[in-house]
Parts: sequence; C-alpha cells; structure tokens
Amino acid sequence: MISLNTAVGRMSAEAIPTDCMTLTRWILREAKEKSRSENVTGELTQLLSSIQTAVKAVSAAVRRAGISDLFGVAGNTNVQGEEVKKLDILANDLFINMLRSSYACCMMVSEENENVIEVDAEHQGKYIVTFDPLDGSSNIDCLVSIGTIFAIFKKQHPGPPGKADALQSGRNIVAAGYALYGSATMLVLSTGEGVQGFMLDPSLGEFLLTEPDMKCPPRGSIYSVNEGYEESWEEGVREYLKEKKRGKPYSARYIGSMVADVHRTLKYGGIFMYPATKSNTMGKLRVLYEGMPMAFLMEQAGGAATDGRQPILDIVPSGLHDRSPVFMGSTQDVEELGEFTNRRNEN
Repeated sequence: MISLNTAVGRMSAEAIPTDCMTLTRWILREAKEKSRSENVTGELTQLLSSIQTAVKAVSAAVRRAGISDLFGVAGNTNVQGEEVKKLDILANDLFINMLRSSYACCMMVSEENENVIEVDAEHQGKYIVTFDPLDGSSNIDCLVSIGTIFAIFKKQHPGPPGKADALQSGRNIVAAGYALYGSATMLVLSTGEGVQGFMLDPSLGEFLLTEPDMKCPPRGSIYSVNEGYEESWEEGVREYLKEKKRGKPYSARYIGSMVADVHRTLKYGGIFMYPATKSNTMGKLRVLYEGMPMAFLMEQAGGAATDGRQPILDIVPSGLHDRSPVFMGSTQDVEELGEFTNRRNEN
C-alpha cells in the first residue's frame, strides 16, 4: 500500500519539468528575436517582468485574503462610484509601485484613480500602462474567480506625459494581457504575435507556458451575459438572444467577472456580451483598461470584439474612464450579432 506522502512525492517529482518555458524566459526570447529587426531598448522586457511580479504578489494576497483579513469593504468609493474592497487598494498599490520602479513606464491609468498617475522624471520610460488591478472585485468575498487586466501603449509625442497621451486608439496597443485568479493563477499575454497562456507553478514560483498560441474557435455554443437587464437592451440584442435559444439552444454561462467570462469564451468559443441599457446608454465596461485589452487579446486569438457598431480597437476615447458596450468572442457569433443589431438600426 502506498502512503499519501509517497504518492505526493512521486507526483511532485514527475511534475517538475527540466526544460520548461517560463514567462521570464519567453519574454527574453521575444526581445532577442525582435532585436534582430528592430531597435529594441529592453524597456518592454523590464515592464512585462514588473507586471509579472505584481501579478504574483496579487495572487498571493488573494489566496491569503481570508486569513489576512483582506475581505470586505475598505470604506470608500472609487471614481466609478463603486465600493472599494481592501484587496482593490492592495492590488492597485502593488501595480503602481511595481510599474513605477520598472524604469519603463511614464504614466499609468487605473480604474481606481480619477486622474492619470505620472511617474517622476527619474524613473520614466516610454510606455503607458492602463489597468484594472482587480476586476470582478464584487465577487471577492464569495471566492469567485477574479482577475487583473492591463494594456501597454507607447507614448506617441515628445515632452512631458499628459492625459492626452493615454487617449489612444486600441490599434496602438503594444501588448496586453490578463491574470485570472481562480483554481489556479493564469496569465494570458500577447505582444502582437498571437496569445500565450502561462500557469503559475506555486512550487517554483514561476509562470510556465502551458497554452501556447491560444485560439478562439470560429463559432461556439455558449453565450455569456447578465440576462437580468434584458428588458433594457436594444431590440437587436434581445432578438439575437432569442435566436440563440431556438432549435438547438446555446448554453448560458455567466460568472460576473469579466476576466473569467472572457477566458472561458476565448477557450471554448461563443460570445461574451455586456450591452448598453436604458440607464447606461454608453455601456458599463471601461474602454482603456477593460474593453481594449480584452479586444486586443481576442483579435490576436482569431476572435472578434465590437461595441455593436465598430471594432472596439478602433475606438479613440475622449476620457480616461470612457465606457462602451462590449461584444466579443468567436468571429461567426459576433458577426451574427452584428447582423441583428444592424438590421434593427436600419429599420
């Protein structure tokens, strides 16, 4: 009879790879390959390494939240008017400090801060980072999967950084990604050449490449939306959803954490929807640090992302916290939705 300790020991020995592709190794390899054709300064490498460290720290905090009394409300609201959780503040501070000390970032835009966060001249680099430090934080206390979303832009104009430098089209994104804190911690990343998935190995303290070149299926069989607001949606979206329930119906899956819902959509296909409503005519998801990063990843994985009228990456925001409806997922599903919304708009 094999003891539990012996079984665990064997599993541990078998599970340790001897030539694994870690996230750090992958970042260095990408930088080396780009240096052959571009003038690479190494700042993006530094920046991605700092983001990786921040994600590890947030992951550790999420795992210890109950023990360390990090559940619950901090007692104030953010610029969105939402209650701020203790973990929100911790995650935001971790990202700001890690990005500031990377020497690669000149400015940040966070969901938790009303204005841009400028980096002092001594630490400035050429990149701008937009991020939601803890997406889905309303689910923290009930242990539902939550995440971090980020996008990296390059500063386009000389001189001191300002708010206008952050208001760029999504087509200017250099890299984007999200971290999912669930049954395991996963970091999904793209630098513009496909999407790579890295799983955090707690025993090594490193992210390992477990899902190279992730692809979103061209069509799925799942829709993800909060149907409680159906009566407030535009007619085209309501008709599309009714169509998905006819014949062989799509399955409904909705977690309420954008990272978790989009991650499932990217892997299994289908469509994630966050439509505008009568009370939120511009939608609820923020363009710079929710819509654009996820749209970039979805397009890099072969999917599509739209606000119902145009690709999300074509939007040029006029404010740091601009909102937009979001529809993303399998190309055929998103195109079919567009047929319904365009038909209603023409009528």
